[in-house]
Amino acid sequence: MSDPASSSPKPSYHNNPTEPKLKLPPGAADCHFHVFGPKAKFPFDAKAPYTPADAPKDVLIDRHMFLGIEHGVVVQSAAHGFDNSAAADLLADKKGSYVGVALVPVNVDMSELKKLHEQGFRGVRFNYVQHLGGGPPLADVMKLSSKLAALGWHLQIHLDAPKIVQMSTELKFSAVPVVIDHMGRLDASQGLDQPGFTHLLKLLEDKRFWVKVSGLERVSRQGSPYADAVPFARRLVTEVGERCVWGSDWPHPNLPAIPDDGQLVDLIGEYTNEAQRQALLVDNPLKLYKFTS
Repeated sequence: MSDPASSSPKPSYHNNPTEPKLKLPPGAADCHFHVFGPKAKFPFDAKAPYTPADAPKDVLIDRHMFLGIEHGVVVQSAAHGFDNSAAADLLADKKGSYVGVALVPVNVDMSELKKLHEQGFRGVRFNYVQHLGGGPPLADVMKLSSKLAALGWHLQIHLDAPKIVQMSTELKFSAVPVVIDHMGRLDASQGLDQPGFTHLLKLLEDKRFWVKVSGLERVSRQGSPYADAVPFARRLVTEVGERCVWGSDWPHPNLPAIPDDGQLVDLIGEYTNEAQRQALLVDNPLKLYKFTS
């Protein structure tokens, strides 16, 4: 599946998801989702690589309640650029139980980072996927990581599989933990032995690195129910289960078919046992994001 940019808003979330059969453990966290707009209050960046339809906080909160999710990590979207206001607005409502990952320029002032910290942000994301415009020089990001260390933050890196081997050596200079998005955006059709996945597993041998077991609908080349992506998720939670977290990626921007959130929750049961789910959904998120409510 591709991620074609769109110049006009298109609905990206399911209006009537299936009620999941899998009951999530108490304290379950969705560690990757976005809020978009509403654009009348939080306009989209004029230079954004795509323009989504509104996916505001009230819809997101209702969706989490429906799925049985108590904690959350809102990830600032490229559609809003460096204006983190929409995400901050959500955090103000969910103080302590949700935290945020911001988008900032690499030369951001410490005063701005402290302001974001007060709002509930706990990390910074950089996009290195081509459809989102690519990222800044990695050396500059590594310099920024020393500022993040002073706040107890982390780095979140969004890259695709071929870049894992290119960036691995330099990423190890980070002064803070590094979280890899969406299982490294692998191509499920290339199998478990593909170089990108092999290098991801190698990178994860370093205990400063974490991975989001998310985006199975992006990794899949077969479409729903994304069975071809399951072996990758299963391998990750089996081999590095103490540093995996899960995310829904709601509201699922830039996909040709809208995923059913209830089915995505049920999919967790396809690659975890009860103990692995407790780690993936509760214990690991609490350790990494330090929810206080």
